Amino acid sequence: MALKNYKNTSFYLVISVVVIAIFRLMLTAAIPLLDKTESRYGEIARIMFETKNWVVLQIDYGIPFWAKPPLSTWLSALSFETFGVSEMAARFPSYLLALVLLIILGKLAKKESISFYLPAFILLTMPEFLIHAGVVSTDSALNFSIALIMVSFWKAMQNEKYSFWNYLFFIALGLGFLSKGPIILVLTVPPIFLWILIQKISIKTLYLKLPWIFGLLITAVISIPWYILAEKRSPGFLDYFIVGEHFNRFLVPGWKGDLYGSGHSQPLGMIWVFLLAFAFPWIQIVLYKIWKERKTIFKDKYVSYLIFWLFWTPLFFTISKNILHTYILPATIPIALLMIHWWKNYEKKKLMLIVGSVFPALVILVFFGAFLTGKLNFYMNSDKYLIENQQIDFNKNESLYYWKDKSYSGQFYSNGKAKTIADTKEMDSILNSGNKLFFILSNKKKKDIPAEYQAKMTLLDSNYKSAIYLLKPE
Repeated sequence: MALKNYKNTSFYLVISVVVIAIFRLMLTAAIPLLDKTESRYGEIARIMFETKNWVVLQIDYGIPFWAKPPLSTWLSALSFETFGVSEMAARFPSYLLALVLLIILGKLAKKESISFYLPAFILLTMPEFLIHAGVVSTDSALNFSIALIMVSFWKAMQNEKYSFWNYLFFIALGLGFLSKGPIILVLTVPPIFLWILIQKISIKTLYLKLPWIFGLLITAVISIPWYILAEKRSPGFLDYFIVGEHFNRFLVPGWKGDLYGSGHSQPLGMIWVFLLAFAFPWIQIVLYKIWKERKTIFKDKYVSYLIFWLFWTPLFFTISKNILHTYILPATIPIALLMIHWWKNYEKKKLMLIVGSVFPALVILVFFGAFLTGKLNFYMNSDKYLIENQQIDFNKNESLYYWKDKSYSGQFYSNGKAKTIADTKEMDSILNSGNKLFFILSNKKKKDIPAEYQAKMTLLDSNYKSAIYLLKPE
């Protein structure tokens, strides 16, 4: 009976992982790049691909983007080089990074005689990880780097001789600096330090376990050249990125220095709500297990290491008001590793698998429900279909305009051809140009357009937030 249950569970894991992974890959092509964040990074990568400027990221032609390092943009731009410009190509690198993580964790699970597919099932049924397994985001590269750092450090501490893991630690550190900057140190060094302190590991042991001199040289070679080149070609980058993005963003509520958007002000401690919601249901299971074994939990070196890794990120962001739910992404990996470590001791495995399947099942149902009812395009937070349905030919005196601010999806899907109209005076000039004029206007901004100009607008198409019009002289 036990063997039969094991086979049934294994079959369920394999089928579930394959179905969810294929569905997630399909979503990378089926859903347009969404405003604001995803389409913004997609457009930055598209501009990099078009201009071949691999050093200075640009949020628009000639306008530098100082907020993030280049790793995720490089990956998307290289994907464009390989597959052409599309939403799937933009997202494919993050899908690939997630896949690599699942393989690494699967191999770790297999060494403990646990199904190779269990960590993949746990992570792909966790909302935050599933979302990021195929979005254009710097957080995917950051999470990948953090996971490699933490896993390789643990492996290095267990090995008597140097192996690939000892050097991977420093390689991943370099990638971390290129994925999101010095925050990589903030999110990895403290949990490692606390674990070393609790486990009373000597400085000598720590020194001997890792090739510090050669390793830090590897980190420097990977990361420092880009920072030097970026500052040289775009002066002011280092001050904005280091001080603004790493201190002011988190310590100054509603930080006004953000050049690329408004701060995401949240109540203090909101990160814990995000953790409970976006790591469901596995974080609840892990928390229960930790509480149940709280008196002996830190006697296990491996478990204590994972606990420090898991809780450090939300602890760090507890005092920050400018946060997003994406900040809990680094906590998903230790949650999965803790579940793997304790899996054999759990009695209600089937129930866990069923509950874990709820979120991806809902996502699949909602997606196909929206698709079959024809409402999918209408509810997408993107201007893709407004633009593509009109088949605008920018080479034949046809132009696309936005009122005051253009969306990033509008920039991406017009291949950078979308322009803005600042005021009615500029609109008068454009109306006299003789071109065929398409005009995208958000529903909220329509009231800002004087009535005499609205009379010149012919509605062509719309979605839940915007509409596209044909502008014509009276």
